[in-house]
Amino acid sequence: MFEPFHTDADGFDTEVVVVGLGPAGGIAATALATYGVRVHAATVFPWVANGPRAHITNQRAVEVLRDLGIEDTARQQATPWDQMGDTLFTTSLAGEEILRLQTWGTGDLRHGDYLKGSPCTMLDLPQPLMEPILLNAAASRGAVLSFNTEYLDHTQDADGVTVTFRDGRTGEVFTQRARYLLGFDGARSRIVDQLGLPLEGELARAGTAYIRFRANLTQYVEHRPSILYWIFNSHAGFGEIGMGLLRAIRPWEEWIAGWGFDMAAGEPDLSDEKVIDQIRTLVGDPSLEPEVMTKSVWYVNQQYAKSYSKGRVLCGGDAVHRHPPSSGLGSNTSMQDAFNLAWKVAFAVKGYAGPGLLESYSDERVPVGKQIVARANQSRKDYAGLREWFDHDSEDPVTAGLTQLKAPTPEGEALRARLYEALELKNTEFNAQGIELNQRYTSSAVIPDDTVGEEEWPRHPELYLQATTRPGAKLPHVWLVDTNGRRTSTLDVTGKGQMTLLTGIAGAAWKDAAAKLELPFLKTVVVGEPGALDPYGYWQQIREIPEAGALLVRPDGYIGWRHNAEVWDIDEATTLLEAALDAVLDRPEHGPERRPGGQQDHQQYSTRSVDITVPSHAPESAAGSTQS
Repeated sequence: MFEPFHTDADGFDTEVVVVGLGPAGGIAATALATYGVRVHAATVFPWVANGPRAHITNQRAVEVLRDLGIEDTARQQATPWDQMGDTLFTTSLAGEEILRLQTWGTGDLRHGDYLKGSPCTMLDLPQPLMEPILLNAAASRGAVLSFNTEYLDHTQDADGVTVTFRDGRTGEVFTQRARYLLGFDGARSRIVDQLGLPLEGELARAGTAYIRFRANLTQYVEHRPSILYWIFNSHAGFGEIGMGLLRAIRPWEEWIAGWGFDMAAGEPDLSDEKVIDQIRTLVGDPSLEPEVMTKSVWYVNQQYAKSYSKGRVLCGGDAVHRHPPSSGLGSNTSMQDAFNLAWKVAFAVKGYAGPGLLESYSDERVPVGKQIVARANQSRKDYAGLREWFDHDSEDPVTAGLTQLKAPTPEGEALRARLYEALELKNTEFNAQGIELNQRYTSSAVIPDDTVGEEEWPRHPELYLQATTRPGAKLPHVWLVDTNGRRTSTLDVTGKGQMTLLTGIAGAAWKDAAAKLELPFLKTVVVGEPGALDPYGYWQQIREIPEAGALLVRPDGYIGWRHNAEVWDIDEATTLLEAALDAVLDRPEHGPERRPGGQQDHQQYSTRSVDITVPSHAPESAAGSTQS
């Protein structure tokens, strides 16, 4: 009989418990299972998200999917990149168009930047489609998934965590013993509250109504495809953004209509009559018969946690950074939290790392959470300039303002100039490749390169990716060529749950040093050798170190250490590499045999299939015996 929670020799039912199966919990469960760690992931809900929620999937998040081997599956179900970004600002879909902005890197001015910065293009994949992909990958790789399972409480000690659940179907309360508990339980996180993690900011500072509906709007949008259509309309102009929104869920027949409401006046009127009238106004078709699917309201939060963990309990995702969807940073940042954490937990479970590695999680991700909360809220405020032409003294500010905006007068010219300035500012929301890819980590898991000074930023750091091999930065993407003559990214030859020593042909000493250490979690990639050829010379242009230097790339694709000088002696390379690994991983002893709270070689349990060898003959001790 399969026993998913079989207690091991150390008294643990599983290695890791994950609470929450949204994008963050799904990535954590998938990554841990992929790395061969016993993981139980639970959610109080009966299935995946019941509404579109998060949808924009930026390049870094797609890189995470790529590393886990599920990028192609996600791309098959997503709205492709080339249909995401001809973003419209108009009086209605059928009405007068005022502005357009080529967004998400699809435009002529930024398309090349996005192609150069990553092997992955952006995609639009609503949460109810993303989550099953993650859960299928997690379960097929050995994770145990539980739905209708409510997290109640936990207690932790020096060796592990005892987690209490309630089975929502039977009401039965049960406990599990694990080495670590990961809390990805959303913006109302019970785990964050129980830990008392410090939070800064405010909740519910603005309100928005969201109406999901079906209607074939192909005639209005097929020639100008986008995920977002902004509507200047006096009937949908309340709130901080001051515009209505039509968001394409499945082009071009499933949509969300959104508009702000005055929280001081209470809940908005979401009667069928009001909602249908509002949708008709945004579309500009008074005869439209939309099929209203769901109605909801959500509130704009501006809050982040100042620490993500306490002891053996670590949190991430919306539980620790709470903000509006502006800039499309929510699920993307959450998935990256989980990806940063999963390899560290796996290394701790397997005895490859000391406790300092897990402590680096907060140090690295808290600044990112703070940054994206600020950016998402600022993006909402930056819409103000797009509304300066409104004539607020008129009964219909939009119609009257539009007359002034189009006037062939000095005043009209000034309004138009200001409007284009405001449109340019919106690139910090819609073409902000730097926000998505320029994170720099500072922690004990990153060894600074003392041979260089502080990093300088000649271009806008939120708009433009600055690729570098400095420790704490993401490994730059360039195209190499594999043994089949096909292009392969630098991101493809690294990661996959392992540390990677990256060097060049002249770095033979590094290659020999890594072989000498015989570490199961360390692989070596020599750029220039078969499998990682550099015929374009792109790596040589971007590596920033000598060919006989070295980079230590972490499993999450971030550079943990680099040696910015040539090394020719094997003993010197071995000493330097081992010291770097000890520092990055907080290894108090050399070697992977140490396992906190248990033995490295004790039995693992998993639903994953295992190859076995069946003897072709009976053992000698059984000779002469009979079988009945």
